[in-house]
Amino acid sequence: MTEKGGQHSDVLVIGGGIHGLSTAFHLAQSGVAVTVLEADYCGRHASGVNAGGVRTLGRHDAEIPLALSSRALWHELAQTLGDDGGFVPSGQLKLAETPAELEECRQRVAHLQRLGYTHEVLVDEQEVFDIIPTVARHVVGGIWVKDDGYAVPYKTVTSFRRAAQRLGVKVLETTPAQRIEQRGSRWQVSTPAGVFSAEHLVITAGAWARELAEQVGESVPAHPEGLMLMVTHRVAPFCAPVLGATGRSLSFKQFANGTVVIGGKLIGTVDFPGRHGEVDLTRLSISARTVTDLFPHLKHLGVNRIWAGVEAFTADDLPVIGASRKASNLSYSFGFCGSGFQMGPGTGKRLAQQILGEHSDISLDAFDVGRFAAMPELTDIRSAHLTHPTDISLSSH
Repeated sequence: MTEKGGQHSDVLVIGGGIHGLSTAFHLAQSGVAVTVLEADYCGRHASGVNAGGVRTLGRHDAEIPLALSSRALWHELAQTLGDDGGFVPSGQLKLAETPAELEECRQRVAHLQRLGYTHEVLVDEQEVFDIIPTVARHVVGGIWVKDDGYAVPYKTVTSFRRAAQRLGVKVLETTPAQRIEQRGSRWQVSTPAGVFSAEHLVITAGAWARELAEQVGESVPAHPEGLMLMVTHRVAPFCAPVLGATGRSLSFKQFANGTVVIGGKLIGTVDFPGRHGEVDLTRLSISARTVTDLFPHLKHLGVNRIWAGVEAFTADDLPVIGASRKASNLSYSFGFCGSGFQMGPGTGKRLAQQILGEHSDISLDAFDVGRFAAMPELTDIRSAHLTHPTDISLSSH
């Protein structure tokens, strides 16, 4: 059935990143007719401009049950989707470079054990060197999570997209949602391609979700940031696990082809009206210095590519997941603060369960949009700045 340039579905999903496509896939598994509307192309922003870390390590207490359930799905991704999204269960290691940082790690692990979690394990310096012999000898220990790993973001997003489409999900790119409105029992979404309608609406639009929520009178204190990544030239294998650092911002891994991906919530600038993040070389140089401190032999390794995308950061550093408090048959999944990639499979499954009225032992209460009712709204959108990097290396700082 169609209506003047549009179409009907059971569920409309706004946003074609990993969370939107995962939600669509899990709904379609239950026979729900789903249409996904993507403003750019699938995986353009937060889902495509992350370092690919499949990380349960260092999660906020409230996120741990959902992150652990999501990690189990990552290990089954090939069977579930027909493609593993490039997932490698390499383990993840958070390095401590001083005794004070090691004590911080010790307290973290003890805290999790009191909560009943054992996935993070304290390791001493010798255990670190056994895991990664090439790291600088000033490292004194850290936290090890053996079942974490990494994947290739664009491959993962594509895997979810194709699996969803095989189940009948319609994915429409370059179709931005401009206006949402509930009329009677149905939602209507206006786009340049016409009006789409559905019984249930799901907003997984990343940094643009806040504007859509405001259209139904639901204010979320969140702001957009431009996140950056850099990829180096190829180098001989030296690092198997994903690395992070206790005292510095870092996400670091080496792919099988020899390239090194460096991320870790690297904040650049953002042109929000233009829908793109922009590179800031000054900030990138800080992470480059961290890498060369830990691996001095990389000092002259060239940087092959740098790019940026846009992500939403909430006031309390937790995502918004679950039902609207202002409107019926409206659900959210956004604001993952640069750490949402790993949670995509599990969040999509859990949100689909909630929409379908199915039981789950994993609570979404901590992510309820209603928690912001008494919080001041953030309105800062950073000014645009464009940098054109050329001919740089990790020592260019």
